[in-house]
Amino acid sequence: MKIALLGYGKMGKMIEQIALDRKHEIVLKIGRDNAHELTAENLQKADVAIEFSTPATVLSNIELCFNAGTPIVVGTTGWHKELPQIKEQCGYNKASLIYGTNFSVGVNIFFYINKMLARVLNNYPYYDVQVEEIHHTQKLDSPSGTAITIAEGIIQNLDGKNEWKNVLISDDQPDDETIANNEVLIESLRIENVPGTHTVIYDSEVDTIEFKHTAHNRNGFALGAVLAAEWVKDKKGFYSVEDMFDFNN
Repeated sequence: MKIALLGYGKMGKMIEQIALDRKHEIVLKIGRDNAHELTAENLQKADVAIEFSTPATVLSNIELCFNAGTPIVVGTTGWHKELPQIKEQCGYNKASLIYGTNFSVGVNIFFYINKMLARVLNNYPYYDVQVEEIHHTQKLDSPSGTAITIAEGIIQNLDGKNEWKNVLISDDQPDDETIANNEVLIESLRIENVPGTHTVIYDSEVDTIEFKHTAHNRNGFALGAVLAAEWVKDKKGFYSVEDMFDFNN
């Protein structure tokens, strides 16, 4: 399979190595210094594009892939509000896109069990819930896309919760936000050299239940993105990572 990499930072380089290990070919690598090479003509040399750039460039990269007819895997986060527009545009262009806030196999198992746990806790309303996410200090968006997916999974399955609210915790800005009863709090922390840690916390007066995923490195994210490229290559339409990880069968 021939792959175009849109975004050639740490994640892009990791995806490249995993793709090569799986006997794929990298035909295009787009970073900050060669953005002019990102053309429809060059994209058409690839069977699929993998997009890990920035929130500022992701939408234009998606549109260019749609115009080129190149299926695209999108792992960039920070553009959550534009998803409905992109889904509509994908259908109009008869294009192919798979989007995920996190392509890691372990994280997607976490997403699935998170929903099950929320359904169970419906029977025990004296527990309140919040989400905590910790990432490296270079992460551009807050909360993480993974944390948003976790919070939305809770909202979909836990009665009385219909919104999430983010608080970025820092040394010079103490947490003094007020959280309404219908809101799921997402606390975001930025700590040097943390690939990603996400914890769901159900707390009551008598005990605390914690459900946690800790990434040791970014290899799981990169492998998942390559698996997604293999999965979407010959498909048409708009997909989420849940379509690739079907844990119900």
